[in-house]
Amino acid sequence: MAEAHWGNGQLARAVNRAGVESGLALSYDESAVSHWLRGTVPLRQARPVVLEALSRRLGRPVTLQEVGFGRAAGGGAEADPVAGAVDLGRADMDPSRRSVLAAGMYSAALMVPEYGELSGRLEASHTGRTTHVGSGEVDTVRTMTERIADILDELGGAHARPMAAAFLVNTVGPYLKASASGPVRADLLAAAADLVYLTGWMAMYEKAHGLGQQYYVQALRLAAAGQDYLTYCRTLRGMALQAANLGYGGKALQLADSAAEAAPAAGPRLQAFLAGQQAHGAAMVKDRSQAFSRLRQTEAALSRADSRRDAVGGYDESAFQFHTAHVLYELGDLPGSIKALRQSNRVRPAQERQGRVHANGLLAERQLELGHVEAACASWQVFLDDYAFVSSARGDDHFQRMRTSIRPHRRNRAVRELDERARTVADLKARPKA
Repeated sequence: MAEAHWGNGQLARAVNRAGVESGLALSYDESAVSHWLRGTVPLRQARPVVLEALSRRLGRPVTLQEVGFGRAAGGGAEADPVAGAVDLGRADMDPSRRSVLAAGMYSAALMVPEYGELSGRLEASHTGRTTHVGSGEVDTVRTMTERIADILDELGGAHARPMAAAFLVNTVGPYLKASASGPVRADLLAAAADLVYLTGWMAMYEKAHGLGQQYYVQALRLAAAGQDYLTYCRTLRGMALQAANLGYGGKALQLADSAAEAAPAAGPRLQAFLAGQQAHGAAMVKDRSQAFSRLRQTEAALSRADSRRDAVGGYDESAFQFHTAHVLYELGDLPGSIKALRQSNRVRPAQERQGRVHANGLLAERQLELGHVEAACASWQVFLDDYAFVSSARGDDHFQRMRTSIRPHRRNRAVRELDERARTVADLKARPKA
């Protein structure tokens, strides 16, 4: 508290604000902090919130031991990336624990483990093997990961993530504990890292940001154990996007820069992926020169890429235009951002229904912000075409913002038609599935 220059009341208010993010209605005051200073320990579910409030203030991780709340459990999972990933997936499979996991706190001050620190940490899982796996099992993991990515695109993360967690625990976990040749084991770890990265992406998309961050860290560990530098870098980029979504511009740029610096051998498509995220981070901190320079790098790298687009974490013209829209919006060019979003939608692959839900919801919100009510309604009508078939927390957010933001414009015919259709869609989604 002394390092943070905080008094009792300031800490209490910061903890209460941070608690809202994890679904906790905390009401701590100065007297509660006085008790903590005398040795009383807050409730278990509130302790990570206290740590996060202090971490954000100080710009570095703060531990339970450092504040006098005891030690964190589960250090073994950090030492063994296989156990850490499987344990996380098992908890995510349990409906009774899923809501708790989803409410976990995102740490803006998390220290990302470096690639070199993680390599060679797999000794704990080298014993007790009873079966042998080969390249066929690696192909199974990669194929299933691609299929889950397809389901994510078509139906949304709420359907796809439970499948990913179950596959991780029931199939990939046993594969990783089986015996294998050195090259096959490395390939299997890399394939598992891709699956865990995708699962973290889905958790982030469903606004379970603390859980998504945990999956990302486990993906970093698996990628390093499998000596897969590119998946390690791609995961860092996913973490940068998460920080950007939550408004941490400086953190987003730092993670995007780390990803780009760690991928000197990346192909042009991944180079574009990483530079695009750097552009977004730079725009968030209002570094106009760097933002546009990174966009030029993104476009140049994408022009050199071959026609094959990765199923998991792929980058294409649609993604580039989406990054361009973010950069322009952060730098105050609302009309330019809308134009880029329209272009992103024009070139988006037809199967990416979830991506269209987010893109059209965002486009309509920005059109309304510009005062173009009829254009916004037209975009929301297209949004509803896809939203009716997608289960997505982000889509739900767009839907609720739409219904709230059109209320002042009820005299407009397009708004009345949109509102009527929105009621129908809401009723359909509220019906129990047969």
